[in-house]
Parts: sequence; structure tokens; C-alpha cells
Amino acid sequence: MRLPTADELLANVRVVALPLRTQFRGLTVRETMLIAGANENSWGEFAAFTEYDDDESAPWLASAIEQAWHLGPNRDERPIFRDEVRTNATLPAVSAGEVPDVLGRFGDFRTVKVKVAETGQTLDDDVARVRAAREFVGDSGRVRIDANGGWNVDEAEHAIRALEQFDLEYVEQPCATVDELYEIKTRVHGLGIPIAADESVRKAADPVAVARAGAADILVVKVAPLGGVRRALDIIDEAGLPVVVSSALESSIGLAASFDLASRIETLDYDCGIATNVLFERDIIPPGVSFGTWTAAPGIVDETAARELSVSPERAQWWRERATRCLALL
Repeated sequence: MRLPTADELLANVRVVALPLRTQFRGLTVRETMLIAGANENSWGEFAAFTEYDDDESAPWLASAIEQAWHLGPNRDERPIFRDEVRTNATLPAVSAGEVPDVLGRFGDFRTVKVKVAETGQTLDDDVARVRAAREFVGDSGRVRIDANGGWNVDEAEHAIRALEQFDLEYVEQPCATVDELYEIKTRVHGLGIPIAADESVRKAADPVAVARAGAADILVVKVAPLGGVRRALDIIDEAGLPVVVSSALESSIGLAASFDLASRIETLDYDCGIATNVLFERDIIPPGVSFGTWTAAPGIVDETAARELSVSPERAQWWRERATRCLALL
């Protein structure tokens, strides 16, 4: 596979700042670089979080290149199993009173992922938020929680036991390390609540180590941090665990790659977290184009939105220099 040169990579890019409706992951604005590749209507997204160093950011650039230059698997290599993907709503660590308004933006859904273990909040806050989410989706809905590795093992066990009353579908990354995940998985086994791994996959030097150690029941797979659809599929094959495809807070351009991955996984029992464009006040694709009930959408940048959401020249240069450095690492 021939990578683009730095000049080719940066020949047609847009760097934008997308405002978020609610603070998420500590952010109120999401900066991202959109890259035109094979032609002016063929886009990929380089959205590595700004605090990431070049080594961690390079796979995100690889994913953008794969997407923009159509280097992902074709149907002969990896067949398409579905043209629609069921998605979950994503609930930031808002107050319980805000839950109905936030979840109401997602339209028709049956599953909600609730952020918990937020810095500066308490377990009581988590309980109230999860209770409100359960009330919103009703008894037939599905509620999963995501701690982003925010608990130690004892805290995780205490929290999971406090939250089990809400019939949890699974707990995502309750603790930070593989060893801790294995221990908490052992402790709560009797509750019948699966443990899912996210950071232990996308931030690990060996993304399959958590599966090999028996420390998770489910893998949360994010295309961009893993370097693209091809590599993500290889990891899924090797891990041999059920999968949830989730976003890394990309615009709808990047979410198209997540949709592509989800469409190529033969068994997809869990709703996927690729509806996160709802978290933005404004997206970067033309008005009226969206995943709807999560079918493929044209991934073409809205130039009016790109212009109005563009960052300062200094920030744009920062992203261009970062992309050049990351390209040298691929």
C-alpha cells in the first residue's frame, strides 16, 4: 500500500472546531482535520485528541488515509453483512434532571450508554443518572455504563453492586488495567453482568491482550485509534469475543468508517455507539444528511459548514504539522 506524500496528504484539508451540546470527555469543542484523498468528494477524518502524542495519534492518521484513499477492504475480502446498524444513545455525565432532554435528541433507540465515574462526581450522582436513563428507556430498554477506567477494583465492585438494580447490559472499562479488569470480572461474575474493554483495546500496545487474559467478555472497537477498518477486523478475528463498534467522537465523516466496520462484522449482537454526531450542535456534512436509522450516508464535507467552523490559521498550522509528523511514523 502506497501512502500519500505529505504534499498529497495536505493538498485539500479542512480543520474545524465542532461545538458540543453538552460537555463530553471534558470538551466543549471538538477539533478535527478532514482530508480529501482519492478525489474532492472522498474524505477521511484525522481526529486524534489534541493531548495525544504523535505515536498515539499516528494510527488515527492511518485510518483517515485508508478512508480517504479507499484502501479499506472490498466486498470480496470482507463481505457486507448488513446495510443498517442499530445504535445506542450516549449519555454524558449530566445531572439526572438533564437526562430526558439529552436522550430525546437521539430519536428512536433502545439502548443507552451512560457515562459514570466522572471526576468530581460521586456514586450517588451515577446512581441518579443511571436511574433516570432506565426510566427513560423503560423496562424493555438496554442500559450499559462506561467508567473509562475511572475506578479501582474495590470502587468498581461497590459501584457495580449499587447499579445492578438497573439491569445493566454490561459495564465498560470499569478499571484501567488488564489485571484489574480480570479481578473485577471475577468478583462480579455471579451477578451475570459482562465486562467490556475499551481503553484496554484501543490504547494498548497489544489490543488482543485483554481477550487473551480472559479479562473481558466484550470488546469495544473504535476504528480510528486502531488504524482503520482492516486492522480492526483483524483484531476482532484474533480476539474471538463479541464486539461493540463505537466512535471516538468524530464527525459524521469519521463515523462513516465506523459504519463500514460494523457492516462487515458477521455477528453484531450489541447496538453500536456510532450515533455520537448527535452530541454536536453542528456537524460537517450537508444539512439533512445523516445516518437516520443508521444506514450509510454520503460522506461529503459541507463547505459552508467547514468555512464557518474553521479554526484559526495558527490551529490549522498546528494540525498540518502534526499530520506531517504522524505520516512519517506510518
